[in-house]
Amino acid sequence: MKPVWMAAVVVAGAVSLVGCVSDRKYQESLAEAETAKTELATTRAQKSALEQQVKTLKELNVKFGNEAQAARDELERIQYGRDKERGSVESRTKELEERVKQLAAQNRAVRQEYEDAKRHNETLKSLVARYQKELKDQSRTGGGSLAPAMPSGTTPAAPGASAPPPAGGAQAPATVMNVNKASSSELVLLLGLPKDVADRIVSNRPYKVKGELVAKNVVPKETFDLIKDRITVSQ
Repeated sequence: MKPVWMAAVVVAGAVSLVGCVSDRKYQESLAEAETAKTELATTRAQKSALEQQVKTLKELNVKFGNEAQAARDELERIQYGRDKERGSVESRTKELEERVKQLAAQNRAVRQEYEDAKRHNETLKSLVARYQKELKDQSRTGGGSLAPAMPSGTTPAAPGASAPPPAGGAQAPATVMNVNKASSSELVLLLGLPKDVADRIVSNRPYKVKGELVAKNVVPKETFDLIKDRITVSQ
C-alpha cells in the first residue's frame, strides 16, 4: 500500500506543479500582452505626433516657398527698378554732356564775337585817331576836302547839337559826303551821327535825292537840317 500512496503523492505533486507553471506563464503572457498593448498605444501616439510634425513641416515648406517666391519677385522688381533708374541716369547724363558741349560751343562763339568786337573797336579807335590827326593837320594848313579838324580827345557833335566853331572864329571848309558811298564809320566820324542812324542810312541806300532821308524815315527832320548842306547823293 505504501508504494501506491507514494505514487499518488508524486502524481498529485506533479499535477500541482504543472498547474503552478501554467498559471505563471499565463500571468507572464498577460503582462507581456499589456506591455505590448502599451507599446502599441505609445507607437500610435508617436506615429500621430510624427504625422502632425510632417503636416506642420509641409505647411512650413509651402509657407517658406511662398515667401521665397515673394522675395524673388521683390528682388526682380528691385533689379528692374535699378536698371530703369540706371538707364534714366545714363540718359540724363548724356543730355547734360550734350548740353555742356552746346554751352561750350556757345561760349567759344561768344568769345570769338568778343574778340571780333574788340578788334573792331581797336580798328575804330585807330580810325578815329587817324581822322582826328588828319582833321587837325588840315585845320592847321587850312586846306583839303575833309571836314574841319576836331581837337584831339573830342568826339563828333551829336545830332541836334550845333557844331563847335573853328578856332579863331574862321569858317573851316565843310565836308560834302556822298551818303550813297560813305561807310557807317565815316558817317559817324565826319557827320557826328549816332551809330544806329548811320547804319540806317547805309541799309536804306541808294538815295536819288537828299530829301529821301526824311521821306524814308531814315533820319529825323532836325538831324537832316543839320547835315543837308554837308551831304550829297550824286552817283
